[in-house]
Amino acid sequence: MKIALIGATGFVGSAVLAELLRRDHQVTVLARHPGKLAPAVGLTVVQADAQNADEVAHAVKGHDAVVSAYNPGWAVPDLHDQFLRGARAIVSGVKAAGVQRLLVVGGAGSLFVAPGVQLVDTPEFPAEWKQGALAARQALTDLQAESSLDWTFVSPPLILEPGDRTGHYRLGRDEPLQAAAGGSARISTTDLAVAIVDELEKARHVRQRFTVAH
Repeated sequence: MKIALIGATGFVGSAVLAELLRRDHQVTVLARHPGKLAPAVGLTVVQADAQNADEVAHAVKGHDAVVSAYNPGWAVPDLHDQFLRGARAIVSGVKAAGVQRLLVVGGAGSLFVAPGVQLVDTPEFPAEWKQGALAARQALTDLQAESSLDWTFVSPPLILEPGDRTGHYRLGRDEPLQAAAGGSARISTTDLAVAIVDELEKARHVRQRFTVAH
């Protein structure tokens, strides 16, 4: 397929890029600073700002799907507002370009840890991640009201870490998956990328959120 990828230099996005190229997809990366990406077979890099819907629309037009791993950076002081500006500009740009399929990489904060209780609302949720998690939850709420796109939102498990590619993972929906021995499950960024590209190829969670873990 011809895939447009936003956030390709990030923690998850870089793994998604590698997995897409591994499977011989044609990938167009949208980047504010194209020079950060090394040339590769099957890769095209275009300069675009994810917070500018017109630039997004121009860059993704003609693609089969768009993957957004957008994050303005955990250290920016207005993370919540920048995150939502980008998320909403991406949705607007994808729609304007006439691309039907959008997969958004979100966070674990919107997973339900008890009836009616999402992880981000618990006292134990780390304060340094909260503004980004609240913005990601709102981005999911926006998508759930979206009727014109074939969207998918993926939440990683509570522990996301570097690691080897095994190609194996378990699927869940709106609640965190648990480890076999109890406690929080985990996954490597490389296997999260496998699950994301599998979803692009198989479309098992259209207009749904799903989660994964080892």
